[in-house]
Amino acid sequence: MAYRQTDKVVRKLAARREAILAAASDTLAEKGIAAVQIAPIAERAGIACGTVYRYFPSKTELVTAVVAALCEQEVTALAAASASAPGPLSALAAAVGAFARRAIARRPLVLALTARPVEPELDGALISFRRALVQEFERLIRAALAASHLQHQEAALAAQALLGALLEGAIGPLAPAADPAQTSAQVARLTLFALRALGVSDARARGLVLQAEITAGSRP
Repeated sequence: MAYRQTDKVVRKLAARREAILAAASDTLAEKGIAAVQIAPIAERAGIACGTVYRYFPSKTELVTAVVAALCEQEVTALAAASASAPGPLSALAAAVGAFARRAIARRPLVLALTARPVEPELDGALISFRRALVQEFERLIRAALAASHLQHQEAALAAQALLGALLEGAIGPLAPAADPAQTSAQVARLTLFALRALGVSDARARGLVLQAEITAGSRP
C-alpha cells in the first residue's frame, strides 16, 4: 500500500518550503543575488542545510523558485490594480502607477531582480521576472488597442520599452533617492510619461493619472 502523507505533514512541508523562500527573498532584497546561498538561507530559516537541499537541490533551483514567487506577487498586484479601473486605458494607467509605486518602495529587491547576475546560470531565472511584467503590460496594451484607445503599435515592443523606462525612471542610478513624501509625485510623473509615450494625448493622460491616483488612494 502506497504511503499517503497526512494533512498535518503536508502543511508542515509547505510551511517549511515557504520559510526557505521567505528567507531567500529577504536575503535577496538585503544583499543581492550573490548572497543567496544554501548555508546562510538555511541558518536564516532556522533549518539544516540538508533540509534546504531536499527542497532545492541547487542555488539555481532556489533562486528560480524565489523569482517565480515574486513574479506571481507582482503580476497579481498589477492585475488587481488594473481590475479596479473602469476601462482599458485607465486599467493600463493604474497598472503602470502600481508598478512604479511598488518598485520605488521595494527598490533593493527590484534592483536585485533586474540586475545582471555574476553566475550565468541564473540569467534565465532573473529574466523570467522581466518577462512576466512585460507580458502583463502587453496584455493591457492589447486591451487598450482593441478598444481603439491607442494608436496602432506593436504591443510586445511597446511593453518592453515601457518596462525599461519605468525601471530606469523609478529605481535606475539617476532616479531620485527614495523619499516617501515625494513618491506620489514621482509615480504620477512616470505614469504621465508612460501614457504620452504610448500616444495618449496630454489632456487625456493627465486625467488618467489623476484617476489612477484617486483609485490608488481609496484602495485598502
